[in-house]
Amino acid sequence: MTVFEAKNAPGARHHGNAPRLRVEGLAKQALETGRTRLMFCGCLFLLAFGVMALRLIDVTVWRAAAEPQSAANETAGSLRFDRADIIDRNGVLLATNLETASLYANPRQILDPAHAAGRIVGALPELSEADVAAKLGSNRSFVWLKRNMTPKQEYEVNRLGIPGLYFKREESRVYPQGPLAAHYVGFADIDNKGLSGVEAGLDKELGQSTAPLRLSLDIRVQHVLREELARAMAEFRAVGAVGIVMDANTGEVAAMTSLPDFDPNDAGGEPADERFNRATLGTYEMGSTFKIFTTAMALESGVATMHDGYDATNPIHVARFTINDYHPQSRWLSLPEIFIYSSNIGAAKMALDVGTKRQQDFLGRLGLLEPARVELPEVGAPLVPSPWREINTLTISYGHGLSVSPLQMTAAVAAVLNGGMFHDPTLLRAGYGKERAGRRVLSESTSDDLRRLMRLNVVEGTGKQAEVPGYLVGGKTGTAEKNAGGNYSRKALLSSFVAAFPMDAPRYVVFVMLDEPKGTEATHGFATAGWTAAPVAGRVIARMGPLVGITPIDENAPEIQAAMLLDINSRGRRLASF
Repeated sequence: MTVFEAKNAPGARHHGNAPRLRVEGLAKQALETGRTRLMFCGCLFLLAFGVMALRLIDVTVWRAAAEPQSAANETAGSLRFDRADIIDRNGVLLATNLETASLYANPRQILDPAHAAGRIVGALPELSEADVAAKLGSNRSFVWLKRNMTPKQEYEVNRLGIPGLYFKREESRVYPQGPLAAHYVGFADIDNKGLSGVEAGLDKELGQSTAPLRLSLDIRVQHVLREELARAMAEFRAVGAVGIVMDANTGEVAAMTSLPDFDPNDAGGEPADERFNRATLGTYEMGSTFKIFTTAMALESGVATMHDGYDATNPIHVARFTINDYHPQSRWLSLPEIFIYSSNIGAAKMALDVGTKRQQDFLGRLGLLEPARVELPEVGAPLVPSPWREINTLTISYGHGLSVSPLQMTAAVAAVLNGGMFHDPTLLRAGYGKERAGRRVLSESTSDDLRRLMRLNVVEGTGKQAEVPGYLVGGKTGTAEKNAGGNYSRKALLSSFVAAFPMDAPRYVVFVMLDEPKGTEATHGFATAGWTAAPVAGRVIARMGPLVGITPIDENAPEIQAAMLLDINSRGRRLASF
């Protein structure tokens, strides 16, 4: 066998290639090791960035979504967002939402609750240090500390740098007009749930809509009304006051004030008396303003005409009751005289001739025997006598024995004066909500007669101080003694005046009431409505007339004189129920 054959024979060993193969193996092994280490480092970096990303999502998304739910569980209510704005009839903002920060804590992350509480209260002095310390020392994972903070408050707490404190973005309901329309608009709680006023009455609609809710309120008229009521309340040292301005032809409430009032931005801290809505929830005996209805009822039923009258010479005695006149004329009075002299005797005799059943029916048609249907939860039920006896028929004729709310009173007077159409009062501008067609409750001729009578009462009767030149004001006074425990107090009066203008074609009804006014030197010590409430109505009309575009007229023009002409016939038919 040759050398060549021996080298290439099967099984022969090639010792010359061994070093080269070992080098290649080591290099490949090192490459694999490096690749493994790089992959391991890459996984570590990926894991680290993943943890950071998850933490970021946890803080910004998951926790933001989870913590309010914890808050909801703590406060037994869910957080609400996107509540619609409320605006007046001209678009002025009355209620809206602002984003605010709310402070909460995880007590399990608070190292020294007492020390942390002291620092937090230093930044938020309105909080109680004991309460904050108790919350931070609990074993819970979530506690609210302060809801709806101002930016300055948020900054002061944030700069403390206390671990375990967090902020949650929420919506806070704010009321730019403050107390100006507090009882009308109402307020919502910290979780945006309506608690009073329109906020509560239309809570569902406000929570489901993004379009602003437009009210019938005219904030300009509201300002005038509230200012004049506050002025009178201070002047006569009254304990309360009510004012309402209503569109006579639609029932829209252009202004409504109940004093004392409150700031809806801090409603929780206000006394209950200030949050009580006297205009809709309170019910009162309205006194002689009810003679508007008694007179209309007598004319409408045909019991009497404008040329008839009754003998008001002597008081009426029924069982243990005696019906007197406040300013007795002690003679026969025509129907217009009964109205302008505000004779209780004449009104009682008219009501007796009409009868109890027809009186009930008539007052019922005017919405005075059931709660007012209006977009508010604060609605008082009238206090109706049961049984309704003959003595009730007599006393109700001049406003005693039946209690109604000022809103009911205003809507009923509007129906008497607008041609005889009753409209449920509404706080929404025309085009929003309920139908405004109304229902007929008395004839146009009776309505015409009452307009003349109410104008006459301002020109020659008890409402003289409500006169406003150029606005053809008509009205009726009412002074009632307050009933406390079945007894009437001569020193505690409810003085009211209901007016309308212009009386040839009424546009607005204005109601004013002062609760327990006191006489002054200027009123010669009198606290009755002609001295206290009537001037307030006159000032409101004088100021609001130009705002709502009512141009003063020439009251001596022939057409105006003809429309308001009323003959006080002292020789008319004498009616005598007694």
